[in-house]
Amino acid sequence: MAPEATAEEGLGVASSKNAEDTPSSYPVTAELIAKCQAKTDEAIEKLTIAPPPRSHLRPVAKDFLEMATAYRQDSDFFLNKGEGALALEAVAYAHGWLDAGARLGLFEVGEDDQLFTLAE
Repeated sequence: MAPEATAEEGLGVASSKNAEDTPSSYPVTAELIAKCQAKTDEAIEKLTIAPPPRSHLRPVAKDFLEMATAYRQDSDFFLNKGEGALALEAVAYAHGWLDAGARLGLFEVGEDDQLFTLAE
């Protein structure tokens, strides 16, 4: 039988009442979501589109940025609905698009390995 679940901080996030170290036992808090959203917002503000205007890769870079922005907006939507887990998932997807774009050279991010996951 599955353990009982309780809501964490009104975000609709279930957490296990047992002491097992399972993903469902990690609380998704408003503070965690806000921290991830702020980091993603900072990354979006920092980056610039790397490929030149006439490059075939410029539309790809714009698409990556649009996907990141859309997922970031989804995070706010889910948070406002009280769906904390979905809000956290959406902001994680958003940042994943930014990291992928930075690693592929679609975004210029300097040497910022605090906001972005860079290659060597």
